[in-house]
Amino acid sequence: MRYAVLVTGPAGAGKSTFSTAFTTHLRVSKRTAHIVNLDPAATGDAFEYQPAIDIRELVTLDDVMGEMNMGPNGGLVYCFEYLLQNMDWLEEELGGFDDDYLIIDCPGQIELYTHHPFLPQLVRNLQRMSIRICAVYLLESQFMEDRYKFFSGVLSAMSAMVNLEVPWINIMSKMDLVSGSSSDTFEPRNGKRGKRDIARYLDPDPMLLVAARDGRDQQRGNSRFHDLNRAIVQLIEDHPLVSFLPLDLTSTDSLETVVSHIDFTMQYGEDEEPKEPHDLDEGDFTDME
Repeated sequence: MRYAVLVTGPAGAGKSTFSTAFTTHLRVSKRTAHIVNLDPAATGDAFEYQPAIDIRELVTLDDVMGEMNMGPNGGLVYCFEYLLQNMDWLEEELGGFDDDYLIIDCPGQIELYTHHPFLPQLVRNLQRMSIRICAVYLLESQFMEDRYKFFSGVLSAMSAMVNLEVPWINIMSKMDLVSGSSSDTFEPRNGKRGKRDIARYLDPDPMLLVAARDGRDQQRGNSRFHDLNRAIVQLIEDHPLVSFLPLDLTSTDSLETVVSHIDFTMQYGEDEEPKEPHDLDEGDFTDME
């Protein structure tokens, strides 16, 4: 059985860094893991490990923009259309991997996950190849600095979950940039927050969007915004699909927790057959005598 993890999320969320750390963790655990790059705009130094499969060998964004006279967003859409038209290339590239863990690093254009059909079609093709798939969606902890920005991220995650229809894990990345203790003397980049406050974001509390806790909110008198906020709150309460696992890549325990959730979601190893031990010779037990 082959396994694939789609690493998705907006630009700057730490997808490539997570993919590298994930691969390192699996290899240290004596598991076979490979990175698959599906970002045709990735630079040459984007990966610590050389991708085993790289979409740039099929098509690159620079070539599309130069030859087709397209912008970056239109060029990226064209690249994925070209990939889907050449799925035999991807199938051939994947043919040499058996019982392996494939970590698929995806682009940061959010529209690819929320409403374009490309990734759902890709998922169906991978499932047809008997690859068990899970997706992770990374949202940077900086989103907790502005609760309106945070809930836009929650809605994007919810939209991507509904669009891809695969087992799903949401991750709050870069938690090492958030302090959970008021006694810390340094000022972390993404703010100081108590553990109780952090918990309200990891398991999104819709009331964060409604509560007016600073003067900026109180000065907003347009009732349409309040009505919209209440409608969003109702949507999140009616469909509580989104919660986040905190990810601090400076902590081995944090990464191990995320990996164990991914393994459980994909039921990793449950269909594996026991491996026969190698034949024993008479001299194998001489040290025990």
